[in-house]
Amino acid sequence: MSTIRAADALARRLHDAGCRHAFGMPGGEVLTLVDALEAAGIAFHLCHHENAAGFMAEGGHHVDGAPAILVATVGPGLMNGINVIANADQDRVPMIVLTGCVDAAEAETYTHQVLDHRAVLAPITRATFTLTPEAAAVQADKAVRIATGGAGGRCGPVLIDVPISVADQAVADAPVRRPATAPGSIGVDALETARDWLAEAKRPIMLAGLDAVRDDAGDAILRFCEAHGVPLVTTYKGKGLMPEDHPLCLGGAGLSPKADTHLLPLFREADLVILAGYDPIEMRTGWREVWDPETQNVLDICHAANTHGMHGATLEAVAPVGETLDYLGDEIEAGSVWDVSSTHAALKDAFAAEDWGPGAVIETCRAVCPPDTIATVDSGAHRILLSQMWDCPAPRMLLQSSGLCTMGCALPLALGAKRAAPERPVVAFTGDAGFLMVAGELASAASLGLPVVIVVFVDRSLALIELKQRQRQMRNAGVDFDGTDHAAVARGFGGHGVDVHDREALRAAMDTALVADSFTLIAAHIDRRAYDGRI
Repeated sequence: MSTIRAADALARRLHDAGCRHAFGMPGGEVLTLVDALEAAGIAFHLCHHENAAGFMAEGGHHVDGAPAILVATVGPGLMNGINVIANADQDRVPMIVLTGCVDAAEAETYTHQVLDHRAVLAPITRATFTLTPEAAAVQADKAVRIATGGAGGRCGPVLIDVPISVADQAVADAPVRRPATAPGSIGVDALETARDWLAEAKRPIMLAGLDAVRDDAGDAILRFCEAHGVPLVTTYKGKGLMPEDHPLCLGGAGLSPKADTHLLPLFREADLVILAGYDPIEMRTGWREVWDPETQNVLDICHAANTHGMHGATLEAVAPVGETLDYLGDEIEAGSVWDVSSTHAALKDAFAAEDWGPGAVIETCRAVCPPDTIATVDSGAHRILLSQMWDCPAPRMLLQSSGLCTMGCALPLALGAKRAAPERPVVAFTGDAGFLMVAGELASAASLGLPVVIVVFVDRSLALIELKQRQRQMRNAGVDFDGTDHAAVARGFGGHGVDVHDREALRAAMDTALVADSFTLIAAHIDRRAYDGRI
């Protein structure tokens, strides 16, 4: 029987899973891995920090659906990627983390850069493996199935730690025998009760989240809500499950107290609350125990049993979202439509843009950008406002870190998305502080030839934290910083850079940027207190 390297067995299984790109920074310990990935047809892309590399891989996943691949070398390389791996855990992103490690026997007498990768990552991964030559292909298959939720439960990151000598060891070139997967059960008998609830409901409402996106349940949600007059609220990751210009769509919810003043009363008044792939990891504490399962009918259609403690349910169905909704609504007569038009209008008024400020930046960019634009947004005050204002016609069109809310993600997410969808416009929105964390990835944008647009909200402050300081009547400390010529930085990396101070200049800059041959950074200068009363 012919043989291949253990690293080749791993790489071929990842290729079978649809992976065509990997991101990271190489070291001597992962050279065989990188060579095997390339040989299998998975291009390796050099990045400038492992954390950014992971977000680039995630950005591609949201477009092409394949598991994200992060490659990091031993010790400090992997430690640089801890943030994005934890983010993948909390945001339910299927990510394969490939690392090199010192051989076990060698580590007994050699301590330089020796670190127990599996122990470090155990709390923030779905599983960890140390590759063995005898089971390399099987371990790779298990890692893919666990990361993608195929083994039950939610998606998430999986570590495969590859000892240096094992990567090159010869193994049999044989196909993997994969176990059969039993079809999931919806629990039909239990859901008959929910069908009765739907038939009798006068004020039903739905809250859909990131697990509904994973299930590709948008069409089923639209059919169900239109057929039964059910208004829809989504989490930020769920934006676009229903086109957000639809009269039944009330937009996103998650971190905005201002939006919550309009949305939370609806859930308290509802006689049927349907949670469709809703994961409360995205929400602020104001969404804890909003509804009462003792006095309201609450159906939770979820990927995993409720152990989070954020809310309860009258009936819990661990089942696919779309299939379950289709079953629930089948042959049930539509009841009276709950008129939420006043709430719809109130939300639009609440987030109406000012003459110039963060809302004007968002509104202007949304008006200029084509409907199929993929937007990414960093964490900060601008993210809360943009998540309320940026309308999405379909899912996976506004990418962000929702569970972990990590800074520095918008630019690498945009680069990964643009790599996967070069024909679509991609715009990254970031605060000036978040941008400075990953400014070196402009070199990646240039070397990969990715003409993304980067809009930087320049206010020289950690605006959200500064706002919280003032709300608590604390002194200003550690939130303001000196200015940077962001446009000049962009030009220094070989891109285009422009400063804007009003809508007209922004509109012209965005028009030009969308057809530019290289990346463009637009520095939008706003007042650091422009978010007061806005979020």
